[in-house]
Amino acid sequence: MQPAAESAQSGQPSPAAAGEASLAPAGEPSLAAAIEVLEALRARARAVVVGRDDVIDLVLIALMADGHVLLEDHPGSGKTTLARCLGGSITAGDGDAHIAPFRRIQFTPDLLPSDVTGSSIFEVDSGALSFRPGPIFAHIVLADEINRTSPKVQSAMLEAMAEKQVTVDNETHALDRLFFVIATQNPLDVMGTYPLPTPQLDRFLFKIEMRHIARQDELSVLEHYPRPSLTMDEGLRRVSRDELLAARDAIRAAVTIAPELREALVDLARALRESDQVIQGASTRALVLMLPALQAHAVLQGRDFVAPADLEALAAPVFKHRIECVPGAGGKDEVITACLSPIIERLARASA
Repeated sequence: MQPAAESAQSGQPSPAAAGEASLAPAGEPSLAAAIEVLEALRARARAVVVGRDDVIDLVLIALMADGHVLLEDHPGSGKTTLARCLGGSITAGDGDAHIAPFRRIQFTPDLLPSDVTGSSIFEVDSGALSFRPGPIFAHIVLADEINRTSPKVQSAMLEAMAEKQVTVDNETHALDRLFFVIATQNPLDVMGTYPLPTPQLDRFLFKIEMRHIARQDELSVLEHYPRPSLTMDEGLRRVSRDELLAARDAIRAAVTIAPELREALVDLARALRESDQVIQGASTRALVLMLPALQAHAVLQGRDFVAPADLEALAAPVFKHRIECVPGAGGKDEVITACLSPIIERLARASA
């Protein structure tokens, strides 16, 4: 068997790349089981949301990498349907029956932090305060039009996304391990919005810019009428919360990241920071968050090792919302590509 680290350098597929992922020792999470979980989620999402395969894959990568996603989209593009489909694909695990699979929070200027996190309620019978959880206590949370709410509410989301906990009346309440935020914002609306500050943006693993789907895909959506789209995944396998968390652990343990790929990731971040076209570069947090994302992307490609192609595929969605370019620098995609190209060429020469 060719070691994964050597495979990453040579470009040759490992046995897992050919669908022969070895089973983990007894008691440890299996990469084969993780692949099964990913494929089950992907099949359900693709059955419900048409023409968004690339977006679905990025959302699943973020879910497996324990990150969060910001969708910049137009109204009616399927964001709520995708989030509800993911929530409906997850069954309750042991001891988490009180956690909802899916909750949607419509952000408005008059929203209060307690409307999101929950509040303390005075119980007349006991004469004591008891905590009533808010809609943020869910596996999948759709934060719809997150930039329409005040900075105070955005700060409440910041703690939840960064630390998986909320603080109400100086008391901390833990969120579930499977806490995943899909936030949305309209790229054309500026009136009555509060642009997300840099620390908030940095909590999102990906920012995905959605476009209208292709003509044939729109025709396919219309052909499904009058059947509701959320029923299109009926009969397909669901996964439990525990299976999903085990899949996360398996991917992190079994997918190899060669030292050369770690160096390439750091070099890319430094190249962006030192570029004369960039005012603000990416944080170290972005690099840490990107490692499990690279592993999840490799698994979706059928590999048990991270390759340069994974870095090329994820560089833009990870870094675009974290960097700030000088006026007239052109698109962020071009800046990222210019910094990444010599690094990819170096990796190619090293593996030749």
